[in-house]
Amino acid sequence: MQLIRGFHNLAQRAELEKGCVLSIGNFDGVHLGHQNVLARLIDKSLALNLPSVVMIFEPQPREFFAQKSGDFSQNQPPARLMRLRDKLKYLGEAGVDFVLCVRFCEKFAKLSAEEFITDLLVKQLKVRYLSVGDDFRFGAKRAGNYETLRNAGLKYRFAVEESHTHSLEAERISSSLIREALQADNLTLAEKLLGKPYSIAGRVAHGNKLGRTIGFPTANIMLNRLVTPIQGVYAVQVETKSGKFNGVANVGNRPTINGSKPLLEVHIFDFNQAIYGEAIEVSFLHKIRNEVKFPSFEELKAQIKKDYEQAVKFFENKQKEIA
Repeated sequence: MQLIRGFHNLAQRAELEKGCVLSIGNFDGVHLGHQNVLARLIDKSLALNLPSVVMIFEPQPREFFAQKSGDFSQNQPPARLMRLRDKLKYLGEAGVDFVLCVRFCEKFAKLSAEEFITDLLVKQLKVRYLSVGDDFRFGAKRAGNYETLRNAGLKYRFAVEESHTHSLEAERISSSLIREALQADNLTLAEKLLGKPYSIAGRVAHGNKLGRTIGFPTANIMLNRLVTPIQGVYAVQVETKSGKFNGVANVGNRPTINGSKPLLEVHIFDFNQAIYGEAIEVSFLHKIRNEVKFPSFEELKAQIKKDYEQAVKFFENKQKEIA
């Protein structure tokens, strides 16, 4: 998979001169529904002997408009299920040839629906097949929709197909449903919709090192997101270069010590390697409790020990179920 940052870099890609098959969307989480759409896109790519392209936006449109308004209470964007880097990883694993990452800015937001079609889809991408959701909106004031694209397809001779809704037990698989499941602490449902446990990946950063003073050193990942989809203490599995390990993690602002930025702190069981700067992936398997502000650091220390014991017990019970 190759990443193309912006339409201005399309001219350098000789592979796209004869056109492409295209899907447009946020693809947040690259869940089972997305995976089915991508499989269909790749089938079309093989049938037409054209490269497959996925168009995504950074920031995501709702994030852009929320930041522009400056009023997150009234216009809060949805929590991201994954960072751009992780999205690119999973799109590549799905077999996509190119990801076109478009900077969503004031200028792009003002493009008319007709300009989006004629300049971007027809002239620059030379699209031959397009897959979008039936609720897809584009162009200034969201004037363009699925019917607009179908009519344009007839005019400019490209096929337009609705990204068919995929369901799990009568529920439409969507990023929104996964966010709702995570908010309700239903990690089992989130795992079913994603096709794997919900996880957060990132590089281990230096923290305030309070954990090591009480016998629970942590690997810390900064959560550079407008909104985080989960919050609290969890039993987790941590994948490192050395393998997979069990652990306990806290996701939140650490109110007891007056933390201000969202942080993922992971205590990895039976692990004493230095992994600062290393990329790790943390999978959330069981919710232990919500994050709360304790009256004192001593009470927080006592609760951390209880959290550790509950996480250990969770993995012991899980091992018994397997046996």
